[in-house]
Amino acid sequence: MTVWKTSMRNFLAHKGRMALSAVAVLLSVAFVSGTLVFTDTMNTTFDKLFAATSADVTVSPRTAETDDVPENGRPEALPASLVAEVAGVGGVRKAEGAVISMAVTLVDGRDRNLGSDTGAPTIAANWTENDLRSMEITSGHAPRGPTEAMIDADTAGKHGLKLGDEVRTIAVTGDIRAKITGIAAFTVTNPGAAIVYLDTTTAQQKLLGAPDVFSHISVTAEAGVGDAELKKDVASALGGSAAYKVQTQKEAAAANKDSMGSFLDVMKYAMLGFAGIAFLVGIFLIVNTFSMLVAQRTREIGLMRAIGSSRKQVNRSVLVEAVLLGIVGSVLGVAAGIGLAVGLMKLMGAIGMELSTKDLTIAWTTPAIGLALGIVVTVLAAYVPARRAGKVSPMAALRDAGTPADARSGWVRAVLGLFLTGAGAAGLWATTRVDDASEGSLYLGIGVVLTLIGFIVIGPLLAGAVVRGLGLVVLRLFGPVGRLAERNALRNPRRTGATGAALMIGLALVACLSVVGSSMVASATDELDKSVGTDFIVQSNTGQLIVPQAAAAIRKVPGIEHVTDYKVLAAKLTNPDGSTVDEHVTAADPTYPQDLRRTTVAGDLAKAYGENAMSVGSDYAALHGIEAGDEITVAFKAGETAKLEVAAITSDDTTVDQGAMYINTTTAERYVPADRMPTNMIMFASAQDGKEKEAYAALKSELAAYPQYKVQNQADFKEDLKDQVGQLLNIVYGLLALAIVVAVLGVVNTLALSVVERTREIGLMRAIGLSRRQLRRMIRLESVVIALFGALLGLGLGMGWGTSAQKLLALEGLGVLEIPWPTIITVFVASAFVGLFAALVPAFRAGRMNVLNAIATDG
Repeated sequence: MTVWKTSMRNFLAHKGRMALSAVAVLLSVAFVSGTLVFTDTMNTTFDKLFAATSADVTVSPRTAETDDVPENGRPEALPASLVAEVAGVGGVRKAEGAVISMAVTLVDGRDRNLGSDTGAPTIAANWTENDLRSMEITSGHAPRGPTEAMIDADTAGKHGLKLGDEVRTIAVTGDIRAKITGIAAFTVTNPGAAIVYLDTTTAQQKLLGAPDVFSHISVTAEAGVGDAELKKDVASALGGSAAYKVQTQKEAAAANKDSMGSFLDVMKYAMLGFAGIAFLVGIFLIVNTFSMLVAQRTREIGLMRAIGSSRKQVNRSVLVEAVLLGIVGSVLGVAAGIGLAVGLMKLMGAIGMELSTKDLTIAWTTPAIGLALGIVVTVLAAYVPARRAGKVSPMAALRDAGTPADARSGWVRAVLGLFLTGAGAAGLWATTRVDDASEGSLYLGIGVVLTLIGFIVIGPLLAGAVVRGLGLVVLRLFGPVGRLAERNALRNPRRTGATGAALMIGLALVACLSVVGSSMVASATDELDKSVGTDFIVQSNTGQLIVPQAAAAIRKVPGIEHVTDYKVLAAKLTNPDGSTVDEHVTAADPTYPQDLRRTTVAGDLAKAYGENAMSVGSDYAALHGIEAGDEITVAFKAGETAKLEVAAITSDDTTVDQGAMYINTTTAERYVPADRMPTNMIMFASAQDGKEKEAYAALKSELAAYPQYKVQNQADFKEDLKDQVGQLLNIVYGLLALAIVVAVLGVVNTLALSVVERTREIGLMRAIGLSRRQLRRMIRLESVVIALFGALLGLGLGMGWGTSAQKLLALEGLGVLEIPWPTIITVFVASAFVGLFAALVPAFRAGRMNVLNAIATDG
């Protein structure tokens, strides 16, 4: 009880000094809790959506995939006659044939794409009674003929559509023009999909390509009949046919959910990873806080020891303070995390992915994890300062506050830090010498972890040399005030090292990713310059295949010398060594080698586009012992089996089409029926000499009616690649910003506690003539040099990581190393401004100190 009272008294007495540490815990816990609430809410949203849209029992083709855009643009189908057969099963109240396709694009009368920008699908379907489970018609009526359509209310609201407006559904079989006769609203949350309903006959003919088929059958059970029982009866009525898949509502919903699961898991664990980085940075702040508080309370702790407190009691007292700090920060963090999750939901809504706060999900595990993490991390961070407090002797009551440095621990730190850094550097060096990327990844991971820990351990030793160097360049320009700032930063190297290390971690990751990102763009650009010969590339950013009508529009553009088709077919390959592998084969026109120059290591690539011939990549050939002239049996998933001769082996030392296997389009047509032949994934076009500009403009004009496709020349393609990498890096930088914010709080905290620690000294300096302005400048310069110290270590370390990582990318064909010096220099200079910002409040408080009261302060 005495320890508890003492801890509570100390905690409340120093609550101001604990505030920033509590904020660090709060931010880290908020990120973890917010991530869990946000992803749980997304799971709940999709669970409700899939449960509401699934019938009691669903019958579909066995080969149909819930998230699969079919190669030929037509979903797998089953015969319409099956509906009556299922309807006759006992326990069935109603069986309805349903048509659904995600291989469509919906545009308005001005050719604007009405689909989502967030990756949510555009869905075309027929309207059935089963749709009333999740939707209700709010105006107009369902489509009754080929010129009518109904769209969802979310899409109508976003794009200002109303009854009577014209929409066009672009499908592989042609364009479907219709007027909006109805608008239906979701009764559950729609995460962003755009939906258009057509009448059943039109949907069958235009989406499935035949009038007598459906994509699945929705079965509604009679009252009192369970889903599992009905499934069994329906499956029995179908004779247990392997051609069909029968699922209950729960099974269908789970199958749909599985298609989203990987995306949600990646997002969840990526965000939690960045939260972990913030926690790591927060540890330095907490260690510094308790170390400085213990140093400032040396006399107080000495008196406690003198009047009978044991080492364990003192140790326990500091740890109890850490527990209190962890509880306060964690509770506030969990609450802030819920707010953060709501904010993320609003942000997602602004960019087109709707999430309702009605579905806000706070599992009991979320606050439990948040509290546990916050308290455990805080206590672990405070453990070393607590042990140091327990070692304070009763004689310390006779000395001024502050404990002398332990010379032995300094030597141990130096040896350990140099060993870890050296071992990490060896790991990074080994990364650059391997020939296998997976082996190199192991060395890279070891090198990154060991060099990071090594720099953290050796940071106080580096502080002396680096701060002196920075002092010569930066601080000496400010005369005596600059020299005072330098000496203050050097006064406690351990503190300066820990404060700089917090900033170092975030900036090291920024520098590493900047090097990797810039090298990827430079390498890809270099590869494109070497290998891409085509003038124009046409493709969709959303994964939509190129419909035949768009392909026909491309072919009739004036000024085009040749157009190349590029299709991808799923196949099972039986190799000469007897192995069987599921692969994808690329069917292209003989002009493709002109569009993409490939290095041939064996055979003749031109002959691979001959009759019953193909090419394979060098890695595949080496793995299966294939040589030019060998024969491979290719069983096309959508057609027949062919025996093809390997006419060429292409080098896989590239990033474009790496590992691709080529056949002529006519070869594919020989073995795959026309109605099963995949549509183009990409198309290439080359202009006649001197007509590049005219052909480029004509292509864009001709494809304006198909906004899902993008026409790019080589410059556009390179810029698009650069933008994509830049957007990815910006997202990562945004997530790393939390760690940097926590690091800045660490600088603020160190300076604030340092000002308290030096109260008497500041008073004496003011008494002998140091002005308020000079005092504030001194503290600001001290903050700047600490921030620059952390930035210098972080950027140097990060560039080392990035350079090693690029050597692994070189094994995958990305062989150009590019250091983004403008980014590195900008970050370094920005760190100085971060230091200035961090010093604003501590410098202001120091300047307002009463000189006489400061001098009278008990040391």
